[in-house]
Formats: sequence, C-alpha cells, structure tokens
Amino acid sequence: MFTGIIETTGRLTLLTQRGADACAQIATGTLDLSDVHTGDSIAVNGVCLTVAALDASGFQADLSAETLQRTTFATLVPGSALNLEKSATPVTRLGGHLVSGHVDGTATLLARETVGQSLRLSLKAPATLAKYIAEKGSICVNGVSLTVNAVNGSTFDVNLVPHTLQATTLVTLAVGDSANIEVDMIARYLERLLLRERAAESSDDPI
Repeated sequence: MFTGIIETTGRLTLLTQRGADACAQIATGTLDLSDVHTGDSIAVNGVCLTVAALDASGFQADLSAETLQRTTFATLVPGSALNLEKSATPVTRLGGHLVSGHVDGTATLLARETVGQSLRLSLKAPATLAKYIAEKGSICVNGVSLTVNAVNGSTFDVNLVPHTLQATTLVTLAVGDSANIEVDMIARYLERLLLRERAAESSDDPI
C-alpha cells in the first residue's frame, strides 16, 4: 500500500525483454534502501513492483505481460525519469490517499497551462475508467496522489503546486504523452458491492 506522496525520483537504466515479460533495472538516486529487502514493494511511476534484486545503485524488478500492457513501461527508454515511493508502514503519514499500485490504465495529456505558480494538466482517460473519476475526488497519476479539479466526460484536470512540480517528474509530461493512472479504490469496491449477485456474472469491463 502507498500514499501517492513521492519520496524521490530515479531513472530507468535498463529494460530487458524476456519474451512477453521484461526486467527493469532502476537507479533510485537518493531513496534510502537500507530498510528494503528482496520481495519488498516499491511504486515506480505508480506501478507496484516487487524488488527482485538490490545493488548499490538501486534495484531490479520483473515486469509481467499484464504490467507492460496496462502501463507506460513498454514505452520507456533508459534514462527515463521515474517517481519512486516505498510502501507505507503503519506509522506513515497518509498525506495523499490509499494507493495500491495496481495501475488501471493510461491517460493521455491533452493540455498544460500555467496558472500562477501552479501547472494545470488536462488528461483524457479511457472511456471504461471515466465513471470512476469524480470532481474533487482522488486519482493517482504516475504514482502521484492528486485531486481531480474538473471532469468533462473522460477528460479530467489536475493542478500541480510548486512542491509537486519540484518533487516529481510530472513537470516533464508533454502534450501527447501517456501517464499511468489508478482510480480511487473505494470507487472500485463500491461498484462491485452495488452489483450484488450480478458481480458473479461474466463481464468484459476491465474493473
């Protein structure tokens, strides 16, 4: 479990394809790995990855075909900047919202606008995820917990304050770029509860 409050940024140093899967080598920069062990979870651009191996510069993680299909990892190249967050502990301040690191899909950046000292981003989500995005609700974009400022169909706006611009990689998103998104988990479970007995029926809906 994560909070969406980014601890630091790192970089992808190597992405090796292994058939339908892949292996990523991630340089973690200033992230303190002294309490991290093999098998622990670290959110990378909002994707919960399991630490497969550790070294002095960072860690290695395996990427399944599902991860490559649902996230932006398949489009990343060595040197790509990454938002990093270690998994939460029972005493971690919940500064953002509850984030599982299980990315639902990707959104495309449609526009960026400077508003005062902040940056406003407009992103288009897949139609299947639009119903889970609500004004003043929470959404995770590349691992960053953000408040949804406005919603219009499948398009939603978020505002990046100066600290977020400085502490994360979101400032580097350009129009046309894709970003990993995870909708609020409460919305996911609420939908399943409302389905009642119909929840056991087959569905093509990804959630």
